[in-house]
Amino acid sequence: MSKRRALFKTAALGAAVLLCALTVWLWPDPYRAVLADYARQRWLAGLTRSAAKIDDHRWVYAYNDEAPAGAPTVVMIHGFTGSKENWYPLAQRLRGRYRLFVPDLPGWGESERKAGGDYGFLAQSARVARFIEQVARKPGSEVVLLGHSMGGGIVALTTARHPREVDRMGLFDAAGVRFNDNAFGLAVLRGKNPFAVDDAASLQRYIDIVFYDEAAKPIIPWPASRFYIDKRRRDAGFEQSVLDKIGRSDERFLPGIEAAGIRQPSLLLWCAQDVVIDPSALDLYAARLPQAQRVLLRGCGHMSIVERPQQAADAVNRLITEARPR
Repeated sequence: MSKRRALFKTAALGAAVLLCALTVWLWPDPYRAVLADYARQRWLAGLTRSAAKIDDHRWVYAYNDEAPAGAPTVVMIHGFTGSKENWYPLAQRLRGRYRLFVPDLPGWGESERKAGGDYGFLAQSARVARFIEQVARKPGSEVVLLGHSMGGGIVALTTARHPREVDRMGLFDAAGVRFNDNAFGLAVLRGKNPFAVDDAASLQRYIDIVFYDEAAKPIIPWPASRFYIDKRRRDAGFEQSVLDKIGRSDERFLPGIEAAGIRQPSLLLWCAQDVVIDPSALDLYAARLPQAQRVLLRGCGHMSIVERPQQAADAVNRLITEARPR
């Protein structure tokens, strides 16, 4: 009995030491708990973290350069309230075949944000072109630029305005056109942020909006959920300023307008149950991009790249291997 009690005391002491160490580690920045899980996801996807100073912003990005000589370079741009981690399921299925670069856009994730900075479609598209030029491009390697949601609008403008930097383009549930009215779009027009998170209930609502497939919905355990909620609460003003820029300003439909000038091979991929960017947007973009391959997936919502990563990867492979170069 005394031996069992001694083992219990040892285990309790070990747990107490571990808890103290965890508290000390998290104290300067509680969000480290979330970043630690992101690091785990990055490792599973076979990616490496790096950073680069490009003009006036420090970018953080993940990459994998283990591809055959001359393999295409795939650059993936995340959406509103998103981060590079959104692309990891797709990147995991593309690695080894292509060079991969997955950045956090300036203002988001781990990349630098400047007070009062412009993080709308136009400003970010110019930054993405510079990221390709300074970090991702390799002589003899085609650049395939993919964008999800807000990132899709940025990618469309980057491709239209910087055609020498982009050889092929993919838009996934992309913003930038006047799609059929839905609750999300009408809320944005009223000046609201339907993605706002300030407590556990609004976090769950956010997840339910962007995901349709229950099996794909992320589970964020405590205390990571609390740290994530705290960060989103602090970011509320920034989120609203960006949403006003991409959803209510004279930039909001610019990606769709300028897409008409894109000649590169393109991919348009949507989920039929997307309640953020209504699937009618696919047809609107297709009318401007007659050369585009079109994919409409069933049983998934706004997060096609997370809910259906294998089908998304198959579509990217077809874009690269089947679409004739410009």
